[in-house]
Amino acid sequence: MTMSLTYSAISTDWPCQVKTPGTRDWERSASKWLRELVPARYASYPLLIRQPILLARHAQIQLQQEIRVVRTALHSARAELPALGLPESVIEHTIKLYAAELTQLNHIARGVRLVSQALVDSGSVRHGH
Repeated sequence: MTMSLTYSAISTDWPCQVKTPGTRDWERSASKWLRELVPARYASYPLLIRQPILLARHAQIQLQQEIRVVRTALHSARAELPALGLPESVIEHTIKLYAAELTQLNHIARGVRLVSQALVDSGSVRHGH
């Protein structure tokens, strides 16, 4: 299958926890990784477990919200944290933490998009309830 090389080999954003599309159990590894990205209550819903494409969609939405939250925290830190009585060194560390988290979340979000597209390309929709 030509798809095997298109995702992990050319993209550093492909998650290392997910096997290459087309290989044995790759969808299972994708589902396992995606379940770790969503709140536990969503990861336990049978429908999302049976439909990795839905799980990927929810993970994308979840990550978009997390990215928004971290951006808000980052952009408001310099203005709001001094009023809490925090020393400048703590504020600087907090800003660095948020910036690093934003970089990490964006990387994960790119990985989710790649996995999601691979699931769509592989036709992994399961019929039935």
